[in-house]
Amino acid sequence: MSIVREGLILTGRDLAHWRRQPWTPIFNLLFTIMLLLMFAFIFGGSIQLPGGGDYIHFLLPGMMTLAMMFGLETTMTTMANDSKKGITDRLRSMPISDASVSLGRVGADMVSAVIEIVILIIGGLLLGWRATNSPLAGLVAVALLLWLRFAVLWVGIFLGLTTGRHDGATVLVQVLVWPVGFLSNVFAAPEFMPSWLGAVAAWNPISATATAVRELFGNPTGVTSGWLDEASLLAAIVWPLAITAVFLPLSARAYRRLRK
Repeated sequence: MSIVREGLILTGRDLAHWRRQPWTPIFNLLFTIMLLLMFAFIFGGSIQLPGGGDYIHFLLPGMMTLAMMFGLETTMTTMANDSKKGITDRLRSMPISDASVSLGRVGADMVSAVIEIVILIIGGLLLGWRATNSPLAGLVAVALLLWLRFAVLWVGIFLGLTTGRHDGATVLVQVLVWPVGFLSNVFAAPEFMPSWLGAVAAWNPISATATAVRELFGNPTGVTSGWLDEASLLAAIVWPLAITAVFLPLSARAYRRLRK
């Protein structure tokens, strides 16, 4: 229980930073909304969906999924800055659990993720998006989004701990987030991509979550055949589980190595 209490205290620390310096989370929200508006109004009219359907109903669940990926960059940057400023060294000198530092960061970012989802849902409703399934299905969709966010946060923590003292850390995250985010079915259906690119997009973990969330909201999935159409919900559970199983232990190991 002491680990949980310490993690909550450090979560409060990160939230207090956002309250005093709100421009970073506000900018992240505005950037996501800008992407939503750009694709909805500029590119949406030229993008087709297998089986038809309104593009905004296809786009919004995809944008919510992509927004979950942005947590990787924020968390990695925070961990890297703490490392550069010596805050991580100060925390390591305190009589607290190693795990509480990472748990505090994860807790703060999960609060941010909930706010992002709420803002995007409100924005989508204003643009004409609607969820046609039951409220319970909608809650499951939100849970899958948060599950993906939880997984990618451990990637960010690992990168922040291992590359945080190097100037190229931020560039590394940009190289990871944007290609992985765009090589998915967030903005377009893989069925209309070249076969090799469609296969890459279909096997992207982001595509699994986006497709499952679309199904749960009752929106067009952009997928009418193949394994993703049949097993998207299972894939949306298994992919984040695999990512967490790999990067959570790596993050713990990286933090312990800081003591050497």
